[in-house]
Amino acid sequence: MIHTKILGTGSYAPSNVVTNDDLTKIVDTSDEWIYSRTGIKKRHITQDEYTIDLAEKAAKKAIKDAQIDVNNIDLVIVATVTPDNAFPGVSNLLQKRLGLDEIMTFDINAACSGFIYALNIADKMIKSGSYKNALIVGAETLTRLTDWSDRNTCVLFGDGAGAFVISKSNENKIKDVITGSVSDDEGHLICQSPALKDPAKNVISKQDHIHMNGREVFKFATRIMPSTVEKLLKRNNMKKAAIDHVIAHQANARIIQKAAKTLNIPMDKMYLNIQKYGNTSAASVPLAIDQAIKEGVLKRGETFITVAFGGGFTYGGALIEF
Repeated sequence: MIHTKILGTGSYAPSNVVTNDDLTKIVDTSDEWIYSRTGIKKRHITQDEYTIDLAEKAAKKAIKDAQIDVNNIDLVIVATVTPDNAFPGVSNLLQKRLGLDEIMTFDINAACSGFIYALNIADKMIKSGSYKNALIVGAETLTRLTDWSDRNTCVLFGDGAGAFVISKSNENKIKDVITGSVSDDEGHLICQSPALKDPAKNVISKQDHIHMNGREVFKFATRIMPSTVEKLLKRNNMKKAAIDHVIAHQANARIIQKAAKTLNIPMDKMYLNIQKYGNTSAASVPLAIDQAIKEGVLKRGETFITVAFGGGFTYGGALIEF
């Protein structure tokens, strides 16, 4: 039987840091207001780097960490809602920058759950026997979609990227992955594409900003995250005590705290880095996992669950032994 494991991880965030105090200069807010409601103190915002640039830097770090010859990678998946082009995809451009030959590359959009979707796809494609080493990346320049006049949303988002090299293994390390969706047909979390065009007028297309009904998003997140964790545990006949860490999508500290309370899991098992990065959408999960590893929080041999939710509404979770 073919199994899979995480061979290496990497992450990257732009050097430009914007604090809560910086935001008080452009919207009616305060450090106390933002931190008490979100757990965020600062975020990284790109000035001259695009999604492909962030993806490349995180990917190269993951490849180096994996100690793998880049030419042995036969699959690249990039999760993003902020590609630099409608096409070609970020993955196609990343392929060139990594010097990879004619391999399978594609982008996916599952919003903040995107990286776990990519993990699920790569895991199954390797376990099918068709592929051996997959590079999966979550990369976002989410602040390009941010409405900087909306104090309820502009304080939330940041830019960043994270990457894994997932490889064929004789050991069962990536034990289970769950992904799913509950249609948000009412648009509680939405960013619309440019409007349809009348060829006779040919008006300039305009990109929409992110719109969010925070109350409804909170309700969905605090329901789906605990239920996904419980489902992973039940499907794998595991007790909560066997889990060393839960590394959730870093959307809001209050959501993570509420999920921990529902699950009766102590907060010292819930990794947080939202205070430094904000919500980086599809980059959030791999960035947090890589940071937990690099900080010595998550160690080899430990078992963790990662869980996410996002626009769509999408959700996902994975049970992994690192």
